[in-house]
This record gives sequence, structure tokens and C-alpha cells, in this order.
Amino acid sequence: MDRVALRGLKARGHHGVFPREREEGQTFIVDLTLGLDTRPAAADDDLTKTVHYGIVAEEVVAVVEGEPVNLIETLAERIAQTCLKHDGVQEVEVCVHKPDAPITVPFDDVTVTIIRSRV
Repeated sequence: MDRVALRGLKARGHHGVFPREREEGQTFIVDLTLGLDTRPAAADDDLTKTVHYGIVAEEVVAVVEGEPVNLIETLAERIAQTCLKHDGVQEVEVCVHKPDAPITVPFDDVTVTIIRSRV
């Protein structure tokens, strides 16, 4: 399986369990790796035979900016399901970063990574 990756998609969302997170929002960063067969697109040099990563990026940002959820696990699942709606995408790895998580000790990042497939 071939891979198409998008790294560092940034969007502001209002996800979290604390009222402040819901009210003020924060930046979320998403990394995606889409699994698909790119041979048909490469053979014909045809965008319609692969995944249009620009559209995927816009859809993922819309999910992050959309309806709030408590957990980034839920957010990751919604993003994965959005990606799997694209014809040809057989598998997706989603990593959601929450660099401004409300943690009381110094830290660099919090992430949740999931892998989902059509199977």
C-alpha cells in the first residue's frame, strides 16, 4: 500500500472537558497518513485516480473547527472516518496533537494516534 501524508494541519477547535477549553478554544495539529494504491493515478497522471489531499486537508480542518467533543480520541475518530469516505483510501493513520492541553507540569505535546481501515 502506498502512502500520502499530510503533516501539521492546524486549526482552532473548542474540544476538551473543561469549560475554559470549550469557551476559549485552542490550536490542534493533525498529522495524517493515507494508505491507498497510487499506481492507477501515476500510470495515467490523473488526479481523479488518487486522493486529492487539498480537499482532505480542508475537510479535516472543518472537523477540528466543527462540533466540540470532550476527547481528542473522539476527534481523531471523526477525522479518520472523514478520510475513509474518499474512494481509494483504504487505511488512515491520524495523530491529533493538543500542545496547549491543560496540564499543570511542563510538557511539549499531548497526542493521540489511531489507525483505521475499511476492513
